[in-house]
Amino acid sequence: MARVVSVTKKGQATIPKDLRERYGVGDKVLVVETEEGILFKPLPRPEDEYGTLKELFPRKTAREVLEEARERDRVREEELSRGKKN
Repeated sequence: MARVVSVTKKGQATIPKDLRERYGVGDKVLVVETEEGILFKPLPRPEDEYGTLKELFPRKTAREVLEEARERDRVREEELSRGKKN
């Protein structure tokens, strides 16, 4: 698929909305020079990244791992505080 878009004097071009949505383009992209021209690649969002611990936490984002750890800490703190009251 090919599209023609306008480029402003400042070098700005608008990526069509349907392509931004399809490829998950946010407010920043990686610009790569290739033999065929310029390639725009969407940057991964932190919540989509699996990070360096992906082998230990398969199929979980860093955000999910952090939220689960925080929930375990919250439950443990509640249990400890109830134990002190008894």
